[in-house]
Amino acid sequence: MLIGHLLKWQYQSQRRSRSWLATLRIQRLDIAELLEDNPSLKPYLEEALRKAYLKSVELAVGETDLPKRAFPVECPYSLSEIVDYDFYPGEPSKLVDESEQ
Repeated sequence: MLIGHLLKWQYQSQRRSRSWLATLRIQRLDIAELLEDNPSLKPYLEEALRKAYLKSVELAVGETDLPKRAFPVECPYSLSEIVDYDFYPGEPSKLVDESEQ
């Protein structure tokens, strides 16, 4: 769940790792491939985002030990941010810079 991992990236910046960064990047590549292969899905993305966000909060709560109220009620990321290979919410990370070298 890409959105859940973005929430964890933002809300638990001290726990970021290279494998976590790789997970975000691979999930974005998978989504890009899925949309390329199935362009008819694009009109349904906004609705899918709302449903995915509810599941993503549950994932983030379960994996961060933060209370549900710590996360916004609505998804704080736009669709374009979610799929943007260069978007990482929260504090900047040296991991992203190092992986680009």
